Amino acid sequence: MSDTRQGRTYEIVLWGATGFTGKLTAEYLARHAPEDLRWAIAGRNRQKLEATRAELAAIAPRFAELPILEGDSHDRASLARIASETAVVCTTVGPYMTYGKTLVEVCAEAGTSYCDLTGETPFIREMLDLHHATAKSTGARIVHCCGYDSIPSDLGTFMMQEAAIERFGRPCRIVKNYIGRTKGGLSGGTAASMLTIMEAAQDKAVRRVLGHPYGLNPKGERKGPDGSDPKGVSYDPEIPCFTAPFVMAAINTRVVRRTNALLEFRYGRAFEYVEKMMLPYSPKGLALATGISAGITGLVVGLAVPPIRNLIRERYLPAPGEGPSREERERGYFNHHLFGSVETKDGAAAFLRGKVVGVNDPGYGETAKMLSESALCLARDPLTSEGGVLTPAVAMGPQLLDRLRRAGMTFEVR
Repeated sequence: MSDTRQGRTYEIVLWGATGFTGKLTAEYLARHAPEDLRWAIAGRNRQKLEATRAELAAIAPRFAELPILEGDSHDRASLARIASETAVVCTTVGPYMTYGKTLVEVCAEAGTSYCDLTGETPFIREMLDLHHATAKSTGARIVHCCGYDSIPSDLGTFMMQEAAIERFGRPCRIVKNYIGRTKGGLSGGTAASMLTIMEAAQDKAVRRVLGHPYGLNPKGERKGPDGSDPKGVSYDPEIPCFTAPFVMAAINTRVVRRTNALLEFRYGRAFEYVEKMMLPYSPKGLALATGISAGITGLVVGLAVPPIRNLIRERYLPAPGEGPSREERERGYFNHHLFGSVETKDGAAAFLRGKVVGVNDPGYGETAKMLSESALCLARDPLTSEGGVLTPAVAMGPQLLDRLRRAGMTFEVR
């Protein structure tokens, strides 16, 4: 444990333990964290926090005494007090553009590590602009995107590149991350974050951040071979398969590219990264790819128009606190297929194939697992990364890979 965290009352404080994903994260920690973990749940409403604690006590009676901390997302003093008492803050409270800024600030100042579930690119850009230098000086590891966006993409690519360097002495020039069969639901919190991004995108500056393929890279390093996010249906003859846009690629690709930059271009300055949905090379696959592409385009266009956005919010999206049932979550899964191309030292072409697999709903069952294990990793593992606004791979790389494998996820290269 680093010097900034010595003597803290808690190892982890879970902020937002009464929300849909917050409760899932609390349950995961209750079932899987070491019994000697010093942790607490925190939020704004004590009555709801006590209800969450009662649910945890049904798992194990010792949680009837689990500490409760109260605060408010817009009350800096209360958040600063919480940050000063713990080694790690783990937060599920979004939209982060609305509720997350002060918490990052106080954690960076207190030398308190932090992990969240955000997929909000403008929020991350603002946080790294404002707080990277402070976090680096205090040793705080501020780690965004510790759920389905963007751990499978970020750690999956990290895994591929480490395997390529070990086997061939150099990284993959290109990694394709193709998302295969996936099943999952949508919660009200995720829907609220998506709507917040679309509302913020009315600002040209926000649109520039959203559209820039290297928009999360450090200043002076926002260029490279990758262009705008792919649109429409395409055919990849190397697999072979049809591909369609993946809605989360807009954040995942930026995280992967920031990882490369923060690792001093361990993947190479000419590294290319592509993320799409993969459909079978068949008439049915082409029809599915066409439908997915049209659906994503229609959704983005619709959400950009305020009256349509409001209609979608009221009629089709879950409210905050709502989400898939336990049975639905347990029926969920995801499969990422990674393809890497390496030019070996003798000029020959070599290929790696990897996979990342989750066995529960990607956005909830597996996300609670990924976030919890990230918090445990930050709190307990012997990490060598510096402080700063980091990515999962930069902050925790091999240690988090080991944790997630032990927790039942598949990260594999062959």
